[in-house]
Amino acid sequence: MAGFPQRIVSLVPSQTELLWYLGLEMEVVGITKFCVHPEAWYRSKKRIGGTKQLHLDEIRDLLPDLVIANKEENTKSDIEALKKFTKVYVSDIESTSDAVEMIRVVGTLTGKEAKADQLAVEIENALSKLGANAADRSYLYFIWKDPDFVVGSRTFINSMLETAGFINHCREDRYPEWNSTFGDPNFIFLSSEPYPFTEVHFELFQQRFPFSEIMLIDGEMCSWYGPRMLDGVNYLQKLVSSIRTDQ
Repeated sequence: MAGFPQRIVSLVPSQTELLWYLGLEMEVVGITKFCVHPEAWYRSKKRIGGTKQLHLDEIRDLLPDLVIANKEENTKSDIEALKKFTKVYVSDIESTSDAVEMIRVVGTLTGKEAKADQLAVEIENALSKLGANAADRSYLYFIWKDPDFVVGSRTFINSMLETAGFINHCREDRYPEWNSTFGDPNFIFLSSEPYPFTEVHFELFQQRFPFSEIMLIDGEMCSWYGPRMLDGVNYLQKLVSSIRTDQ
């Protein structure tokens, strides 16, 4: 489409999925090795390294007229290097409202404004319904082990869980290292990503938090901003319903 980018490189998995949702099959020419959705793109598109270990020469060779990045996912040095030879849009997602705004911005940048706005409205409606049935239970959400990092405030994950009515026992910003001052919440959520927690870790955390319920949680459902937010809302609705049933 004239006037809009014809060669796009995406450096963020969830935003790659958004570009697919918007129908930019021909325009997207490069993605990262972590952009696993959709699977067809993962198999067929040029992979230009990881989110924090980009192959800048390979990106340059693709001759992109737009690179879509993220402040948290990509390094400042890589973003500055990319800006020297192409246009770069850098999202900064700390909340569900930030994510909805990003969807609209990407739609405008790529000539898919109507479809992006429709998705944004669907997500806003879904989020409002999610907030109407609050869990009202406390949590700590672990994203890494040795050292043990948890989700704090000013994060998309916290915003999603907060919308569902969960209360974060970590009062620090971003992703601090866990310490005992955070206290014992109702739930310990062990995320499937970026660290691949499984049930084999339950005993370790149960010893540390004897009065908390240990649960695995799907990291994609809580941390991917874009069209997967609709799946994330459904996932959290089911989680809240299961908790209420068990009470």
